[in-house]
Amino acid sequence: MANQEGTAAAVMPATYRRIPAGIWALGFVSMLMDISSEMIHALLPVYMVSVLGISMFAVGVIEGIAEATASITKVFSGALSDWLGRRKFLAALGYGLAAVTKPIFPLASSLDWLIAARFVDRVGKGIRGAPRDALVADIAPPELRGASFGLRQSLDTVGAFVGPLLAIGLMWLTADHFQRVLWIAVLPAFLSVGVLLFVVKEPERPREFRHVRMPLHRDELGRLGRSYWWVVAVAAAFTLARFSEAFLILRAQSIGLPIALVPLALVLMSLAYSLSAYPAGMLSDKVDRFTILAIGLVLLVCADLILAFAQSVIGAGLGVLLWGLHMGFTQGPLTKVIADTSPAELRGTAFGMFNLITGLALLLASVTAGTLWDLAGPRGTFLAGAGFAMLTMIGLLVVRTRLSTQAGA
Repeated sequence: MANQEGTAAAVMPATYRRIPAGIWALGFVSMLMDISSEMIHALLPVYMVSVLGISMFAVGVIEGIAEATASITKVFSGALSDWLGRRKFLAALGYGLAAVTKPIFPLASSLDWLIAARFVDRVGKGIRGAPRDALVADIAPPELRGASFGLRQSLDTVGAFVGPLLAIGLMWLTADHFQRVLWIAVLPAFLSVGVLLFVVKEPERPREFRHVRMPLHRDELGRLGRSYWWVVAVAAAFTLARFSEAFLILRAQSIGLPIALVPLALVLMSLAYSLSAYPAGMLSDKVDRFTILAIGLVLLVCADLILAFAQSVIGAGLGVLLWGLHMGFTQGPLTKVIADTSPAELRGTAFGMFNLITGLALLLASVTAGTLWDLAGPRGTFLAGAGFAMLTMIGLLVVRTRLSTQAGA
């Protein structure tokens, strides 16, 4: 028994050492950009509601459109990376665009400017997303693909809780001066682009790979295979069961957390996400991936129920913690399955279609969440999320059965 525990304890460090340096570098690129983005996004919903006076429905629409824009852009950038046979150029273009738009946030003088900046920032995210994920799949050894995606996601999410922490500290130091904090957020964004340009090396495209002339043609999309499309269907259902993290921030505020401390909701969620993403990704290399996804759904149902009925900061904190754990148990394993079920020469297109469909689902989920909040309050929003999550569990079991039947045929 003791020997087994020692062996298990040695697995994680050994796996860390085997992950290629390029994966680590891409993780730090994501982390730095996320520090910048989350410093801004941790303050933006509260600023729009408290200072500019817009409705919860409008927050849902803005957040949903922003994320849907990123997802729509991903399908084209992913397909273009397959056509070019190159990923790094498009990833750098996307990170660069996001960096140059960051100064718009402190310069914005109206809601229109904030929406425009959010929109362009998400276009940059859309351009980089699918090529970057395909680049991770290209660099990672197949037996370490889940761990590699989990590691990149963990580092990315470190930025997601460091950013709000910095926002909290800087808001305190500047006496809630939004513009000064937003200017400081510009710096890590440009550092992220520098790491990508000078540290990340793209592997040569194998000569035996088929050249893809029209990645988005019906015939090429058909080559992705039935298993891939079933996985995308499950991912879309997952996304309908959750919504923008902006509603976690607003829930924390509704319970009575002071505005300067509201970003702690994102800090807690991202900390749980970061700590669970790598272990969940590593487990997905070794055990049934649908088991990992089912655990994530159970965590989401628990999070929604707690957030629906929470009446204290501690209760809301527990719900946010479980929400972060659900993200760790679902996002990395889903990305690994997309890479595993798609042809190598079409990975950019596969990730692009995956993000397009889940992005549209997120738009619908966020608009629905905002509408329910306006009509029935936060309890209605989170109870609906729990209901969708339970329906998704049924769909997951159906897809698992279908894929097992196909594998045995």
